[in-house]
Amino acid sequence: MGDLSRRDLLRATAVGAGAVALPGVLVGGSSAIAADGVGSSDATYPPATLTGRIVRPQSPDYAQASIGWDELFVRYPLVIVFAQETQDVVNALTWARQHDVALRVRSGRHSLEGWSNVDNGIVIDVSELKDVHIDTATRTAKVGAGLNQSEAVTALGEHDLAATTGTEGSVGLSGATLGGGFGFLTRYLGMACDNLIGAEIVVAAGANGARVLEVDPWNHSDLLWALRGAGNGNFGIVTSLTYEVAPLKSVAYLQVTWPGLDDLHEVFDAWQRVAPFTDPRLGSQVEVHPNEILLFAVLAEGSEAEARKLLAPILSIGNPTVTVQIDGWGDTYAGFQIPTDDEPANWKFFSQFTREPFPEKAISVVREFMEKSPSPDSNFFTQAFGKGAQRQEPFGGAAFPHRDALFYSEPGVGWGTRGEPNSGDAVTPIAQTWIAEFSQALRPYVDGAYVNVPNIGMAEWETAYWGRNFQRLRKIKAKYDPHNVFQYEQSIPPATH
Repeated sequence: MGDLSRRDLLRATAVGAGAVALPGVLVGGSSAIAADGVGSSDATYPPATLTGRIVRPQSPDYAQASIGWDELFVRYPLVIVFAQETQDVVNALTWARQHDVALRVRSGRHSLEGWSNVDNGIVIDVSELKDVHIDTATRTAKVGAGLNQSEAVTALGEHDLAATTGTEGSVGLSGATLGGGFGFLTRYLGMACDNLIGAEIVVAAGANGARVLEVDPWNHSDLLWALRGAGNGNFGIVTSLTYEVAPLKSVAYLQVTWPGLDDLHEVFDAWQRVAPFTDPRLGSQVEVHPNEILLFAVLAEGSEAEARKLLAPILSIGNPTVTVQIDGWGDTYAGFQIPTDDEPANWKFFSQFTREPFPEKAISVVREFMEKSPSPDSNFFTQAFGKGAQRQEPFGGAAFPHRDALFYSEPGVGWGTRGEPNSGDAVTPIAQTWIAEFSQALRPYVDGAYVNVPNIGMAEWETAYWGRNFQRLRKIKAKYDPHNVFQYEQSIPPATH
């Protein structure tokens, strides 16, 4: 942190939202823009001041402002800036660079390894940027990067429109999209990042400044390609996203429950051979819990009879309980959300993709580990890919590489009581060991990984997340962030030549 003391830093962060900074004005009045539209490497910016809603360790809301969704990870940043407008982000990034302070980018607080927070640094939080502009004529939506997935689904649903999101409503829309983003509408509308057609992003500029770039297929198209799957916080701070959206008036939503695990082999095998290849309007996922098997499915613009027919080979197994709802997508999505306060405090996951059906031995591995799970909130989650819109890249391409997957899956475990520090400490080592052994046992049947569900400690994580796209991402990183301002434990490093 150079010569900046903690006391000096806290004094510097005490400036209120009325402060004004002009980081776009250069010392000497020379141009800040290089020929390629990115800030030149030697330009120097005048001192910046923090603006926005600023939370410091002495603030009464510091504890609430610093905690993430996964309470397994606790960090103590020196300052959190809740941006109220894009200029607040520009000021915060410039200030962080000028004071040599570690920084992290945060939106929905669902970073599953706690990487959107940092000890003794600055967190630039965009969660309060919630503007929504929907153009029904052009079927586009420009939204602030602070929307979570529920808010986005609800806003679009009011106009009978939709774009792909994940299923967990409290997850930040921007973080989910920038890592790829998939859910019930993936096979119908493609990945969330495929629907992304533009973004406003604050990038590092010059030797110690920041500036705003407007990104679309014709301007900084290489950066748009990277934002479609590279993951949040690698190139800059996205402040708004523009999506191409699609009409969606109603869906058929099915929930199917098999008690116990005796039907697991038949159910899972039928699902993996039907769900990825059926009508692309049907999105589905299977969740295996210690005491039951759940199938969730969404049929876009479909009837109950049609959904039951498409899923008949699976529904015919055993004696499941089946419930069906026909409604708008916004209301349906809201209906299956679980309040965060009702969830465990601590979570651990391991992500993987599968390109060939699980053999019987792999399904046995799933059952074996679920039967010795460390908590009632342990599960094995899958999402169907296969034949569908996600196989086709959008205009301009995308960095997300796993389009040919048959399905995505992850072991997961939750434990501890939310809001009670250390409540799950006794279970933590058991849960972490269980996840590690479970993922290791599945290695012969899976490959790749999902950057939004990072696998800490994984060898060759770069190719697991991005495959052959990794080297291109490094070159784009070198262009837009040559000083590696945006870095965390598994961030993309800039190319060196």
